[in-house]
Amino acid sequence: MTAGCSASPLTRGSARFYTALVALLCTSLVAFAANRPALTGRIVDQANIISIDTRSALEPKLADLETKSGIQLVVATVTSLDGEEIEPYANELFRSWKLGEKTKNNGVLLLVAPNERRVRIEVGYGLEGTLTDALSKVIITNAIAPRFKTGDFGGGISRGVDDIITVLTTDASEWQKRPSLRLDDQPTTDPMNWLLMAGLIALVTLLIVSPGFRWFFLNVMLNLLLNSGSSRGSGGFSSGGGFSGGGGSSGGGGASGSW
Repeated sequence: MTAGCSASPLTRGSARFYTALVALLCTSLVAFAANRPALTGRIVDQANIISIDTRSALEPKLADLETKSGIQLVVATVTSLDGEEIEPYANELFRSWKLGEKTKNNGVLLLVAPNERRVRIEVGYGLEGTLTDALSKVIITNAIAPRFKTGDFGGGISRGVDDIITVLTTDASEWQKRPSLRLDDQPTTDPMNWLLMAGLIALVTLLIVSPGFRWFFLNVMLNLLLNSGSSRGSGGFSSGGGFSGGGGSSGGGGASGSW
């Protein structure tokens, strides 16, 4: 009799706990998705800094790149990073959009956050050996950031896209002739590698000592798992004619910069 009485409150308590947990997860996932722009095309200009003329010039280049090589290059601007660093923000956005073909992971994201004065080139797994971290940094430093400093967002984005496409579609011996893309003075060890290692250590530490951060991390991981389960396969266009990712992923390759 005693055993039967003690089991009932435990069952009711467990049910309430799991109901609250599901509600919290659903609320967090909706909030997480609301803070990220939707993938509406090869150019997603949430910050409204890309002119019509620049967009008209860029879109055929991006479409031609995908048609000829399967590489899906998307340009995005955001009004805010919501307090995050641009590296995790870009990686989460890339993964939620699933840029590139699923079997090749050949997507690239050029992300600009003008309010935080930050820019990042996020590279899919399959292109990390071609569009390396060092090359991504050179493109940001030489092609993008100088133009952003003068307020020429369209020019910086256009030049960045041109240099990314050049690296991805031409032989190294050809693009290395261009001074703006040479790695002559680049260090053999990219400082970003040390930053990523420090970030990993910080992540593990936060997971251990901060219950609130563990909840946030769990929400993010669940969102990514749900997104991966709803992949629509490879190809840049859905059956309804709208633009979509092809199922690709990124592990944080690329580089960031500021101006």
